[in-house]
Amino acid sequence: MRAVHTAGAPRPAGAYSQGVVAGGFLYTAGFGPQDPVTGGIPEGVGAQTAQVLRNVAAVLAEQGLTLRDVVKVTTHLQHLKRDFAAYDAAYRAFFSEPCPVRTTVGSDLMDILVEIDVVAVVPGTEEAFR
Repeated sequence: MRAVHTAGAPRPAGAYSQGVVAGGFLYTAGFGPQDPVTGGIPEGVGAQTAQVLRNVAAVLAEQGLTLRDVVKVTTHLQHLKRDFAAYDAAYRAFFSEPCPVRTTVGSDLMDILVEIDVVAVVPGTEEAFR
């Protein structure tokens, strides 16, 4: 297991890594919508989703990956029923077909509307799984 760190995403608020490479995959921590430079949080679930995915993309980029390498997304929404459509619209701007599998759940989040973590395949390792 190898930790992945970048200044392009918010620093961990506790005892965890921004990302970890293990077994041919990169697993990210759950990221909120904090701007890594200012700490600011955008208004609205669409803007927050975009910032979260930029944070996730920064961790992936540190390993030479992009959102195209993502195979699994887990999303937590503070207001699942109210915000799902706006979240999904913002999400679609970052992913193209074939989209990764995704689980979206309602969660009690701390002063944010969305949190996302992903699993990405590290290129060259997918052949080992065939």
